[in-house]
Amino acid sequence: MNIVVLVKQVPDSGAERTLSADYSVDRASSSNVINEMDEYAIEEALKIKEAHGGEVTVLTVGPAGATESIRKALSMGPDKAVHVQDDALHGSCAVATSKVLAAALGTLNADLILCGAESTDGRVQVVPHMLAERLGVAALTGARKLTVDGSQLTVERQTDEGYEVVTAATPAIVSVWDTINEPRYPSFKGIMAAKKKPVQSLTLADLGVAADEVGFAGATSQVLEFSKRPARSGGTKVIDEGDGGTQLVAFLATEKFV
Repeated sequence: MNIVVLVKQVPDSGAERTLSADYSVDRASSSNVINEMDEYAIEEALKIKEAHGGEVTVLTVGPAGATESIRKALSMGPDKAVHVQDDALHGSCAVATSKVLAAALGTLNADLILCGAESTDGRVQVVPHMLAERLGVAALTGARKLTVDGSQLTVERQTDEGYEVVTAATPAIVSVWDTINEPRYPSFKGIMAAKKKPVQSLTLADLGVAADEVGFAGATSQVLEFSKRPARSGGTKVIDEGDGGTQLVAFLATEKFV
């Protein structure tokens, strides 16, 4: 099975994140890592390869610095990577990003496309659906479990109430949550091997995508303003002088908890 895993480099969610003057994420001043959910997608791809054979390719759209995350992904076990890199991509929205990804996927002939259910910087959860529409394949999203039987895929889709069981035939795209597995840690051997694995670099011209269709010029949405998260304020202390329960209920009522 030919499996492609979509991997995005994002600012570390545990560190302070800021926006640049153009309202894009300031990645230069951030500690950048693989999007956490994508690590679960990588692990699932490797498990499928180990059980059924095939090849795993990592696909990334991002600046030159994303190479670091590509090598980290390869150290986990995938066979090769494709890096779409072009200055015109800066500022691309989800719609434009899905167009570029779809063009790149069109060159890879994937049976199965895996990705995280969301990215920690955007958190919109729409790219898998957009890709399925552009590619004309099934979308099995929000998976907590994936079973492969030949060309048949069965997914337990995680919901707030439990899960749904959905099926589709390959080719298909599956997005996963962090409940699906436990990603492996790269071994020293894997880290060294990753340095020699092939990474193909593609530009927009290679994919036949015009520069004005991506970036800020081609964006379908725009950030008009932003403000930093307010500092945490002191909590409300309830002193029980016989009416502590009443005070607590009154406080919870003002916060609409009761």
